[in-house]
Amino acid sequence: MPLKVELKPNEKLIIGESVITNGDHRAIFTISGTAPVLREKDIMSPNSTLSPSQKIYCVIQLMYIEENIDNYLPIYNEYCADYLEAAPSAKPIIESIQMHILDGTLYKALKDAKKLIAHEQERIGNVTRT
Repeated sequence: MPLKVELKPNEKLIIGESVITNGDHRAIFTISGTAPVLREKDIMSPNSTLSPSQKIYCVIQLMYIEENIDNYLPIYNEYCADYLEAAPSAKPIIESIQMHILDGTLYKALKDAKKLIAHEQERIGNVTRT
């Protein structure tokens, strides 16, 4: 089933390892095939990752875009172990992400990684309030 994507003016989209930048007007694309697709709002630059959960997201993003899990699995495992040591309450989220990675459903792993980012922000918020 083709994917229909509507881009705002000047919005970026990654298809595979290529970046597409929309022009000055809204555009609608229909994408057929199996290449990984990420909208600009879902793209996280490795240079902008500040928190542990964002680093995990970024590594999964690289797995997804490059379609190469094995290349990034060691660093992913290291980041997750560090995160779980600091926040054991994240174990169900990390386990869900891991399941998706093992299944090869990396887009779903990215969605769960966003939950991990929210988990981290919630924990940081709780620490700063006390």
